[in-house]
Amino acid sequence: MDSMMGKLVMGLVVVVAIFEASGVDAWTGEIRGRVVCDVCADSSIGPEDHVLEGAEVAVLCITKSGEVVNYQAFTNSKGVYTVAETMPESERWDACLARPISSFHTSCNHLNQANNGIKFSYKRPSGYFHAVKPFVYRHQYAPSYC
Repeated sequence: MDSMMGKLVMGLVVVVAIFEASGVDAWTGEIRGRVVCDVCADSSIGPEDHVLEGAEVAVLCITKSGEVVNYQAFTNSKGVYTVAETMPESERWDACLARPISSFHTSCNHLNQANNGIKFSYKRPSGYFHAVKPFVYRHQYAPSYC
């Protein structure tokens, strides 16, 4: 068993050494956003609105070399989705498009027209994140207190 562990550690050291010797600088990018239910359908986020857990979001990025990379994310219990990737600096994201795909909440599944997608340039240095403005789904029936 010790022999197997020694080989595994040695293999890991060799891989790290090759990566460092190649002169490739790693770059890490992260995109974060939120998905919200607009209960009063007034196109603004207020105290009556709530986040949507489990909403699906697509993020499409173009790298500096022109490659198109597609990501899929789901929101957590706070309505937040995150997409992160580590890659060589030469392949880092140049521009991205984030767009909601679906909400599993039957009463809040109509996307506001203004939120078809958000296109943005990704100019953040490695290790920093880009925050996307919230996607807002309109509640199917606005309550009487609105």
